[in-house]
Amino acid sequence: MTEDAATGRRAADDESARLDRTFAALAHPARRAILARLARGPASATELGAPLAMSQPAVSRHLRVLEEAGLIARGRDAQWRPCELRTEPLQAADAWVSAFRRTWEQRLDRLGAYLTDPGTPRRGASGAGQHQHDNQQHDDQQKEQCDD
Repeated sequence: MTEDAATGRRAADDESARLDRTFAALAHPARRAILARLARGPASATELGAPLAMSQPAVSRHLRVLEEAGLIARGRDAQWRPCELRTEPLQAADAWVSAFRRTWEQRLDRLGAYLTDPGTPRRGASGAGQHQHDNQQHDDQQKEQCDD
């Protein structure tokens, strides 16, 4: 493997690991609630934990997971340690999901077109519409032979 290929592979592995951490952090409803609150602006750990039915140490553990995933940053302002939302990991996750969304939207559009007009050829099916037509012709020929 060339050095450029190895570097590219490491970058892909790093991106995959970041996505893994992001999705793992988003998997817990308490962490999603914390992010939803931070979307309105910075807040302390105490403020973030207030609406959650859990101890402050549990809130701190959730904040640590979010911080390790890069979803929040914790600062220090005298006695106040505000948490802030970081959007970069969410943007990367959205870009990853969007690629699949586009693919499935295209597939569903083709399915909708096919269901509306079954004679519509399908992309990637190499003449599937023609194949269906050929099968109908074959069935018609079979019926004619039986009638003779």
